[in-house]
Amino acid sequence: MTEQTVPHMPQPRILVLGVCPGRPGQTPFRIMEIDGEVIGEARTLTDVLQAAAAHGIVVHDLDDPDVVRWVGGDKYTWKPR
Repeated sequence: MTEQTVPHMPQPRILVLGVCPGRPGQTPFRIMEIDGEVIGEARTLTDVLQAAAAHGIVVHDLDDPDVVRWVGGDKYTWKPR
């Protein structure tokens, strides 16, 4: 019998979803989740770090997929394509 190895798919504590255009006259934003709960909108990278700190999460590396998962762009994507 052969065993299949399952790749490790980390479940990051922070999930930042794709860019939403927002209402006319407002800046675009990204929905942010922490520990599976929607916590609100992030309009800048600083918003992500502040929300993480408010929930007791220290982020040392924003590119670490075990900590932060960026959906629909990376940490520099803050405008709709």
